[in-house]
Amino acid sequence: MKNYVQPGNTLTIAAPYAVLSGGGLKSGLIFGIASGDAAEGAEVDAATVGVFDLVKVGADEFAVGAAVYWNDTTKLATSTASGNTKIGVATEAAAASTAAVRLRLNGSF
Repeated sequence: MKNYVQPGNTLTIAAPYAVLSGGGLKSGLIFGIASGDAAEGAEVDAATVGVFDLVKVGADEFAVGAAVYWNDTTKLATSTASGNTKIGVATEAAAASTAAVRLRLNGSF
């Protein structure tokens, strides 16, 4: 195909805010995991597919296969759908006592 560009597993985008390597970032409808530290506005490679551990809202619990959302205000993964963006599904259970949730990124809407 002459119009094929790339698989899209990683996209280079302008960081919408300062982000550390391994942190989540949301730019429009694109959600990814930063592959390096980036200042706001700097280009950063963001993984859009794969399995990652993301810091979550402390009180939230996840069962295997539960939807995971991104709260772009707190920059945390959450189980709360209202006002947040669905980013993937939990691949392991995560209790309220844990700091992170392991999830497979959705990669598409």
